[in-house]
Amino acid sequence: DCVDNVLGGVCPNCGGNFAPRPIRPAGKLTKYPPSTRRVLKAEGCGPRKAA
Repeated sequence: DCVDNVLGGVCPNCGGNFAPRPIRPAGKLTKYPPSTRRVLKAEGCGPRKAA
């Protein structure tokens, strides 16, 4: 996947590592449910930028 194979585990914006997203509180899940449709770029991940 892009994180390992393209980006090498390094964020292209800040140079830090990737971390799991925070868990959404149950009350917010009811009011703002997650999308049921996955959105992907047609072109996929771009090439890794030089550090």
